[in-house]
Amino acid sequence: MRLVASDIDGTILGHDGKISDRTVRAFHACRDAGIELVFVTGRPPRWLHPLQEQLGHTGTVICSNGAVVWDLEADRMVSARALQLDAVFEARRIIQRLRPSALFAAETLTGFHLEPGFIENGSSRLLTEFTPAPLDTTLTAADSVVKFLAVVREGSADEFLAEVTPAVAHLAAATHSAPNIALLELSLPGVNKAVTLAEYAAGLGVDSADVVAFGDMPNDIEMLRWAGDGYAMASGHPEAILAAGQQAPHFDDDGVAQVLEAKLAALGVRLPRP
Repeated sequence: MRLVASDIDGTILGHDGKISDRTVRAFHACRDAGIELVFVTGRPPRWLHPLQEQLGHTGTVICSNGAVVWDLEADRMVSARALQLDAVFEARRIIQRLRPSALFAAETLTGFHLEPGFIENGSSRLLTEFTPAPLDTTLTAADSVVKFLAVVREGSADEFLAEVTPAVAHLAAATHSAPNIALLELSLPGVNKAVTLAEYAAGLGVDSADVVAFGDMPNDIEMLRWAGDGYAMASGHPEAILAAGQQAPHFDDDGVAQVLEAKLAALGVRLPRP
């Protein structure tokens, strides 16, 4: 175990925005033992404050499902892979033909653009700071879209993904990570968490066999397959569990911490008492 790569939401961070004390201790013990830590998330860089505030993490974070690499300590972008604007609007047209009720948003390197109605009843506090407007009036050639989003209010995310994926595969790679809403996340083809994590690990001289990865949703599947030790949360999506081949205990039972504690103990590392 030379590198631990972990998803954030639903894996170490709950709906209450908290990382448990036990999980924090396990990550600190890894860091103290000289094990590299990297967090791999669908979140954009502006939503990484739980890592800084609760974990004291100042290293690299792979954001936007692998499209952006961010240096937390320097608060700067290391690299990014963006969709072409014409691909974004073509994917939007295709998805609207399939689902006329679909609404869209775009994550760029400089902000967030969302259409009117994309947020239902102000349900996302993290997005209320942004003013809705038609994408074709707010996105310009200067914008680098690292994640394109589509949402519908009917059906499941799995159904929506199965319908959209083959139709837009030539334009964008689609996945999802929201457990209770049919929200798709689209990136540049060939970009996912595993691709960027593999590049990061190679830069450290770490082989995939020495990587322990944790995740819980379909956007984690490639990463869980790539890592030598991939663990899906027992509370996670069935496809993530199938892809990983190994389960960490349920999120509510501090599953990530339990696995890390066992691996550290096998290395002779004793964790501090609570």
